[in-house]
Amino acid sequence: MRTTPIPQWNAQGVLPPTNTSTPTSDDRSPYIVSLADIILRYATSPERINILMGFLDFRQLLHSIGVTKGFQWLDGSFMEEIEMIEKRPPRDIDIVTFFYLPDNLTQKSLVDANPKIFNRSETKKDHRVDAFFRQLKNENFEGLIRWSIYWYSLLSHRRDGQWKGYLQIDLAPEEDQAARINLNVIMSSGGHA
Repeated sequence: MRTTPIPQWNAQGVLPPTNTSTPTSDDRSPYIVSLADIILRYATSPERINILMGFLDFRQLLHSIGVTKGFQWLDGSFMEEIEMIEKRPPRDIDIVTFFYLPDNLTQKSLVDANPKIFNRSETKKDHRVDAFFRQLKNENFEGLIRWSIYWYSLLSHRRDGQWKGYLQIDLAPEEDQAARINLNVIMSSGGHA
């Protein structure tokens, strides 16, 4: 998957929803970026580092149960310059995971075997991740489109109605080790977990 650089926050402290110089191009949210770039860009405070550690742990849990194909949309106050906007650190990161089921499993069997991973209050408490899930499957395009529209409209606006952008990363585990190494380097050079 081709990735792009993470855009800078605009004057309102959010990711721009589109490239303002080419507003009708496909250079728009969700910006497809690398997990390593997420770490390098957002590990700027102890609070953000703790959220990123929880996020990487959450991804590791998903991978451990076979959820490795798909992508994730990242948003929430974590993707905003919330320290400037609301004078507070981010509390968590919002994640929508669009995934393919591991072979020989149903969605029910996967969730029944791993209830904590699929429980929003548990993932917020344990990993500081506000997690939502949408299974990708061929037989229900209408449902996928309806839910994609829902998530797009929710993630592309702040609660006050302001337009904003959000990010997309691949769900595959290949980037996770490099991301964790980057986060450890940042922590060892002065950051705190």
